[in-house]
Amino acid sequence: MNNKTILLTGGGTAGHVSLNQALIPELKNLGFNVEYIGSKDGIENELIRESFPSVPYHAISSGKLRRYFSTKNFSDPFRVGAGLMQAVAIIRKTKPVAIFSKGGFVSVPVVMAGRMMSIPVIIHESDVTPGLANKIALPFADHIFTVFKETLAHVPSSKSTCTGSLIRSELMEGSAIKGQEICSLDNDLPVLLIMGGSQGSAMINSAVRNNLERLLKQVNIIHLCGKGNYMTELDHHSNYRQFEYVTHELPHLLHLTDFVVSRAGSNSIFEFLALKKPMLLVPLSMQKSRGDQILNANLFEKQGFAHVVEEGQLSADRFMEELERLQTDKEQLITAMTQAEAPITAAEMAKLVAVHTK
Repeated sequence: MNNKTILLTGGGTAGHVSLNQALIPELKNLGFNVEYIGSKDGIENELIRESFPSVPYHAISSGKLRRYFSTKNFSDPFRVGAGLMQAVAIIRKTKPVAIFSKGGFVSVPVVMAGRMMSIPVIIHESDVTPGLANKIALPFADHIFTVFKETLAHVPSSKSTCTGSLIRSELMEGSAIKGQEICSLDNDLPVLLIMGGSQGSAMINSAVRNNLERLLKQVNIIHLCGKGNYMTELDHHSNYRQFEYVTHELPHLLHLTDFVVSRAGSNSIFEFLALKKPMLLVPLSMQKSRGDQILNANLFEKQGFAHVVEEGQLSADRFMEELERLQTDKEQLITAMTQAEAPITAAEMAKLVAVHTK
């Protein structure tokens, strides 16, 4: 044990946490102590405390970075300021050899505090273009890792490295048998996994449930519907399984799955790619996001890994048409995915992070 500490930060969505979850055990294997800075109410608090109860979790104040007008835009800078001072205190106490940031609004004061205190700051960007938090943090970073080669055009090239995607080891160790034990599906129809992100997607949920009777004649459905979207009145269907959210079960469910309908968050779509799952992507629209999922989805479609339908075009009938096309093109999509670059392992990523510690 070298007794050197690395501070991880990132939150707001599961996508800003999952890479950190993969890195924690690998950094520990390299002999580092790991501690986490997140928000009090963000999803990162629940995910990190549940997955790694022995990892110290420091909750700080954070404001939300909005691209639209809100009265909270006037008070949030004070929350960011408070978070900055809290981050400074945590850094003084833990004396880290590096800060690794996965983005999300909670990471901004942590990155700023790290630069103020001459701690090496490492940023990871999963999307084609940097999110707002990472865009603000770029000047404070000592090194930037990207998933997409295209991202290098949007970040300082002199301090950036494209690593490709990182896949959690537990994902590859998933078991279709365990997935079946979780779902207890009683027929041999193909399995369709529906994912709408950690909060779920009202539009995807509606497209599935409005077609449910037709769909269940063709496929078994595993529906990750998002918190607050569970419908108990649908539980009588023998080949429809719904979950508000899953964590440790997801690798097993993915190994059981034949097709996926999902949002286009970078972490998720690269996991589908690694497992060679034909996917229909429904990216968040420009009205609901900065367009990062649209860019992700379009790149995957261009490479032949996925079919894409715009959110605004996802009617009940269009959903059925696209699902039929997905099934027809299954082998073509899988063939394209087998030619993709191999993902980096969490152990390899941890070693890259270690290079940039002080």
